[in-house]
Amino acid sequence: DGKGESIWDRFAHTPGKIKNRDTGDVACDSYHRWREDIALMRAMNLNSYRFSISWPRIQPAGSGPANFKGIDYYSRLVDALLEARTRPFVTLYHWDLPQALEDAGGWPNRDTASRFADYVEIAARALGDRVSDWMLFNEPSAFTDLGYLEGTHAPGRNSLFDFLRASHTVNLAQAAGFHALKATRPSARVGTAFSMSACEPATNSEEDKLAAERAHAITNLWFLEPALKGRYPEALAFLPETAMGIKSGDLDKMRAPLDFVGINLYYRTIASAPSAMERISHAQQWLFPVKMGASSQGPKTDNGWEVWPQALHDMVMRITRDFNRPQIEITESGCAYNDGPDANGVIRDTRRVAYHRQYLQAVARAIAGGADVRGYHAWTLMDNFEWADGFSQRFGLAYVDFKSQQRTLKESGRWYAKVAAENRVGPDRSGPGL
Repeated sequence: DGKGESIWDRFAHTPGKIKNRDTGDVACDSYHRWREDIALMRAMNLNSYRFSISWPRIQPAGSGPANFKGIDYYSRLVDALLEARTRPFVTLYHWDLPQALEDAGGWPNRDTASRFADYVEIAARALGDRVSDWMLFNEPSAFTDLGYLEGTHAPGRNSLFDFLRASHTVNLAQAAGFHALKATRPSARVGTAFSMSACEPATNSEEDKLAAERAHAITNLWFLEPALKGRYPEALAFLPETAMGIKSGDLDKMRAPLDFVGINLYYRTIASAPSAMERISHAQQWLFPVKMGASSQGPKTDNGWEVWPQALHDMVMRITRDFNRPQIEITESGCAYNDGPDANGVIRDTRRVAYHRQYLQAVARAIAGGADVRGYHAWTLMDNFEWADGFSQRFGLAYVDFKSQQRTLKESGRWYAKVAAENRVGPDRSGPGL
């Protein structure tokens, strides 16, 4: 229907980039099966659906007039969600930059911020009469780091310079998009979904405590403080202004008084001070002198992430304290467990039930401690294309047979439906419910 090529279309069709040579061409086919997906949500008693708009579906080349077939698709989806009494919770950028803009320099190109603001205005005009809650970006630290520094995600660049330029452009774009949306729909509620991780020092040494603060600045504040405070985090050793392309007046241009802070959180980060040799061997250690890694203390999911519910509580409370009790949405939390159907077709994913019970209890403790949390969104509604992992990792509350496209509620989905209906986490064997 006229969608343009995105950087992920190009990347997924580049040999060696995606596990098992998977592509996202069809994935879970929600473009054609959105009515089934809404029915699935109703069966689970959900009242908020977080979904993302594809920029190249709205503007195939990243600029110019709107593709009306793309607009019509999202308009029909929004109408059906409202009819089902489900909040459309829209993310405007979920990593699929139009390939034409990447060819023109991508996120390191400062002009991309203006292109993004134009796209936001088109989406807001088309859908803002019915959509009240918006997210500008999904995980800006992830798509700038993995896409431009590490090269493991689209567009696959591996350059510290590109990462620094991209991150500054994204901060400018976040504010430009915020103001464009507010100018079009003043009553809109606008935020960003930030990837976050509670950063803990490896030891009680002063060096590791400082490293944990630097890890927090890089991981959690690099895109949040520019919006809310008009500055880059003070915990950093220094700010490479020239390398980032920071111009006079940019810090004010980055300001965007977000209406809520979206938190995507899965695990915690353990931080320590790098040795002198490590700083010498890794160029970015001069800029970000901290060594970050995972802990092996808690149980692991099938993709190796530590399950540590306290991290979500601690992160919510830190943002609550440091930013004057903002509205918070838990925009993602979830786990990869690859349980499949048994002989009776039942998916007994008990570990996923335990994960969401514990993480929801952590949120409940944070609310009891004074945090203003408005919602919790499990990643994800159903199994899907997990970026560079392809279809090898299943996060869904519903199982997807990618050949037949049949959706089947897992036992976790049935449990989650009960939680949603009662708006409480029931008791488990370890103690009373919250």
